[in-house]
Amino acid sequence: MKKLFRCCLMLVLMITAISTARVYQAAESKPEDKYAKLDSMKVHYQNYGKGDTALVFVHGWTCNLTFWKANIPAFTGQARVIAVDLPGHGQSEKSELAYTMKLYAQAVEAVLRDAKVSKATLVGHSMGAPVLWQFYKNFPEKTRALVIVDGSLKAMGTRESMKGFLDPLRLPTYRASAEKSVEYLTQGMKDLKVRAEVKTAMVNAPQHTMVSAFEGMLDPNIFPAKTDKITVPTLALMATSGNWTSEYEKYVRELAPGIEYQKWDGVSHFLMMDEPQKFNETVMAFLKKNKLIK
Repeated sequence: MKKLFRCCLMLVLMITAISTARVYQAAESKPEDKYAKLDSMKVHYQNYGKGDTALVFVHGWTCNLTFWKANIPAFTGQARVIAVDLPGHGQSEKSELAYTMKLYAQAVEAVLRDAKVSKATLVGHSMGAPVLWQFYKNFPEKTRALVIVDGSLKAMGTRESMKGFLDPLRLPTYRASAEKSVEYLTQGMKDLKVRAEVKTAMVNAPQHTMVSAFEGMLDPNIFPAKTDKITVPTLALMATSGNWTSEYEKYVRELAPGIEYQKWDGVSHFLMMDEPQKFNETVMAFLKKNKLIK
C-alpha cells in the first residue's frame, strides 16, 4: 500500500513539474513590447526572458521584426531573445532623417541599454549584415558573436550604379517600382501565404525609408577596410545565388577567420522563412558549439 502511495505521489509530482515547465515556456514565448530611445526617437523592440546577455534579431530592408516569427520560439527557452524594429520600420518611429547603417547600429545599442543587456549575439538578415558590422565595429565589447543571413559585408553597388533602381523610388509612383523589386527579392519563396505577407509588409514601408535605407547600404565607408578583422564567432548562412561568388566567400573568410560559411540550395533570400527548422537547428548548433547557450 505504501509502495502504491509513493508511486502515485511521484506521478503527481512529475505531472506538476511538466505542467509548470509548460507554463514557464509559454510565459517565455510571450513577448514584452518595449521602446528604447535614441536621442528623441523611439525604437520598438520585443523582449523574451531575462538576463544580461541576449540573442538579438535584426531584420532587413523594408522588413520588420515579425519576419523572425518562425524562428524566435525555438530560442526563447534557451536564451533571452530580443527582436528589433529598426528606425523607419515596423512600430519604430519613422522620422525623415538619413537612415545610415551606423544609425541602425546605434539603435540596436540603444535597445540593449534599455533592456540592460551587456553582451549580445546578433543575427542579421540582408541589410542586417552591414548593421551588424557597424555594431561590431563601434561596440566590440558588447558583441559575443555574429550570424549573417544572406547579407553582404561588402558594397554591392554605388549610388551611381544603382541610380536606375533608386530614382523610380523617389517618384510619386514609387509603390509600383517597389512591387517589382520585392517581387524579385521574394521569388523562390516556398510558402505562397508567407510570400504574400512578406510582399505586403515590404511594399507598405514608408517611401523615405525605402530610399534612405537603401542609400545607406551603398555608402562604401560602412564596410570593413582591408585591415579589419572579425574575431568573434561568426556564422554565415547564404542562399545559393549569383550574388555570393567564390571571390566573395574568400573575402569573408579572410575578414572573419574561422567563420562557418554555408550556402543553401533551394531557398530564397528569405531562407529563415523557407526552412525555419533547418535554420533554427543550424543556429542552435552554432550557439552551443561556441558555448553561447547551454
